[in-house]
Amino acid sequence: MVTPQVIVVGSCMTDLVSVTPRLPKAGETIHGSKFFIGFGGKGANQCIQAARLGVKTSMVCKVGKDSFGNDYIANFTKNHVSTDFVGQTAEAATGAASIIVNAEGQNAIVIVAGANLLLDSEDLKRASTAISRANVLVCQLEIRPEISLEALKMARSSGVKTIFNPAPAVAQLDPEFFTHSDIFCCNESEAEILTAAPVNSPQEAGTAGALLLEKGCKVVIITLGGEGCVILSQEDPTPKHISTNKVKAVDSTGAGDSFVGALAYYMALYPHLCMEDMVKRSNYIASVSVQTAGTQTSYPHRAELPQGMF
Repeated sequence: MVTPQVIVVGSCMTDLVSVTPRLPKAGETIHGSKFFIGFGGKGANQCIQAARLGVKTSMVCKVGKDSFGNDYIANFTKNHVSTDFVGQTAEAATGAASIIVNAEGQNAIVIVAGANLLLDSEDLKRASTAISRANVLVCQLEIRPEISLEALKMARSSGVKTIFNPAPAVAQLDPEFFTHSDIFCCNESEAEILTAAPVNSPQEAGTAGALLLEKGCKVVIITLGGEGCVILSQEDPTPKHISTNKVKAVDSTGAGDSFVGALAYYMALYPHLCMEDMVKRSNYIASVSVQTAGTQTSYPHRAELPQGMF
């Protein structure tokens, strides 16, 4: 059993993607031009990006006893992610997202969380030794929130650094999520839901970030897509806008997960770097991911990046 440096407790989803000229109306059947199956789910995405940068990672998740579940386990193995804590259940199907994308890149998505919602306290207990020995634990909200919170508490009680990505966001988030997050990392729309404040610019992101800091997080990072991100911390509550290099985006799906995975990598292996430096590097890695189509297929490996990043 490997002792992971980064452990992710979260979701796996199989993406079933159909490309069509336009989204169909109710009751209508239309022809699409392309269909493909991809690997997704915020937890797995973040884990795989961290692994591709060269850190020992382990995934704590649940898939179905079905072909999608088997394929997902094989995908983890191929990406050098430990599957010691990937459970398979006969009681639900592997999580799936049916995605229709039109010619303009707009999409309509139906997510069926399936086996993700069956990840429970027993699964966390089985992974407790690995969690307590990790450098960084990462959680999101695509599994039951109480399981994510329990994982954050387990990590914290062992002095393990925590990254919490409150996605998809809910307005009434348990206050303990804030106090158990070393890094609270969300995008602009999630920040709006959590604070009820508009976030349409780096300035507004700073205002929303200050509201999140008040709730007890140590560091808040609000990602702003092509605009980079804004960071603030208890130690330095003045918002800092960190811009990113401008690139031509082909497909921004999963860029936020690429950022979180990269951040986990730097926190685990380069804890001496200042937060600003880690964020700049993570921004760069996420900007590479948007220049290629697909989600995990667009995540760069260490060898494909400038070696000055390491």
